[in-house]
Amino acid sequence: MRTEKEMFQLILDIARNDSRVLAVGMNGSRTNINVPKDSFQDYDIVYIVESVDPFVKDQSWIDRFGTRLIMQTPESMTLFPPLRNGKFTYLMLFDDGNRIDLTLCPKEQANNWNQGDRLAEILLDKEQLLPKLIEATDQDYWVKRPNQAEFTDCCNEFWWVSTYVVKGLCRNELFYAADHLNEVCRKEFLRLLSWQAGADNNYQISVGKNYKYLPDYTTIEQYENILKTMDLSSIASTWSALSLLQKQFDYHAQIFSQKNHFVYDQQTAKKVVIYTKNQRLKY
Repeated sequence: MRTEKEMFQLILDIARNDSRVLAVGMNGSRTNINVPKDSFQDYDIVYIVESVDPFVKDQSWIDRFGTRLIMQTPESMTLFPPLRNGKFTYLMLFDDGNRIDLTLCPKEQANNWNQGDRLAEILLDKEQLLPKLIEATDQDYWVKRPNQAEFTDCCNEFWWVSTYVVKGLCRNELFYAADHLNEVCRKEFLRLLSWQAGADNNYQISVGKNYKYLPDYTTIEQYENILKTMDLSSIASTWSALSLLQKQFDYHAQIFSQKNHFVYDQQTAKKVVIYTKNQRLKY
């Protein structure tokens, strides 16, 4: 596997030797000192170019980065239509395991090449085209302190969609039930836990994309309890997962509301728990 030094050298050499590339920026995890380094980190690179079209019309230039295992170009896709913002992106995974997410940005958008993201660094600027950046920071990704309305919405969404999971299980529709549990109920639960972690750390932490760093801020017991809610392989196991998730959500919502002097609609929570138990017994 090519080393980090070799990859940066390659990225910059290609840019230096192509007069159409005016500057190179980087964003993402490699600019964040708080993210542990490993071999799976992407190189999130932006080439600011004279014009995007020539690069797209003849794409042989990307072969210089190495032999690709797989590539995706979001702007040319149909099933997953991207933002049409004048940029063009190559998501490339190479045979040696390195990955580059390379975005071509037209020079007309140079002033906003990083779209305001403070996790950004300038690697090369041939013509001093790019505005100066402050030191890279993940502050924009820190957990935000919720207000009463946000807390109420989180709780209401969790308990409301719990009833969809119940409906799916009673109908023997496992895909429907599991999807609502995972995509809505679990996400609201993780949102609640992230607020707790934020409060415990003065709201100066990031739990990462898809809450990937959240386990760092939970106890072993909490983490193991969360894992117990992730077996959705059958109707029976999903009933158990839902009940456990409801119990945990209610517990943490009570604690969080008390510590932050929020109002928590525990009566609704109790009614939904009873409804869940009754429907489970019935079906």
